[in-house]
Amino acid sequence: MTKAEIHPQATVAESARLGKGVRVGAFAVVGDGVELGEGCLLHSHAVVNGPSRFGKNNVFHGFCVIGGDPQDYTFRGERAELIAGEGNIFREYVTVSRGTEKGGGKTCLGDDNFFLAYSHVGHDCRIGSHTLFVNGATLAGHVTVEDFATIGAFCPVHQFCRIGRYAYIGASTVITQDVPPFSKVVTERETRSYGINTIGLERKGFSPERLQALKGAFRLLLRSKLNTSQALVEMKKKLNESSDVRELIQFIESAERGIVK
Repeated sequence: MTKAEIHPQATVAESARLGKGVRVGAFAVVGDGVELGEGCLLHSHAVVNGPSRFGKNNVFHGFCVIGGDPQDYTFRGERAELIAGEGNIFREYVTVSRGTEKGGGKTCLGDDNFFLAYSHVGHDCRIGSHTLFVNGATLAGHVTVEDFATIGAFCPVHQFCRIGRYAYIGASTVITQDVPPFSKVVTERETRSYGINTIGLERKGFSPERLQALKGAFRLLLRSKLNTSQALVEMKKKLNESSDVRELIQFIESAERGIVK
């Protein structure tokens, strides 16, 4: 690996730490307290602020602002961090805020997440790995997004909500409650769940048996005359051998804001 390559018109703070092979383009800014792992790439005009730490091979496109101050009235300049893994892609005008003291002081991103243009991650959010944020997807503070979830274009997510693993949220859907794992949620006249994310799960290698078990669970949850508590009882009786269904049950039972149905 080569040493860091810094364009003469870039600005890199003295306290910043750059790994081998990092490239910083013209007019890009690397702020105080930033640590960039090996192979990270800042295109021209990208901004990364600190304190923040990034693993290997993250890519920052023009005019993104990653690690900015939290958008919170109570923030008074106290130490707050952004911690990110490897292989994340931040496209143009993406913004990711650091944490707040009241929220634990830390925003966390996993690995291989793809943030399309104008998407936003608020303070104290917890993002897993392999997620997709389509253009304009917006998280308020304290949101949790689990692995392999997709947040569609122009979807706002209310603070403290959770998005479960492999969930798919269709474009322009307003999320004010937890979205169960494996589900497909989209706004038509009202926000509701339309069952499992079949195509997405097939693409991720889910077997027909796994899909069948999940379809049965969502049939009980959405299409039977049972309420949510009764549906969970039936799931435990009939489908408890499925680890996916058990994960779904556990997610619903721990929901504090209710779930999208």
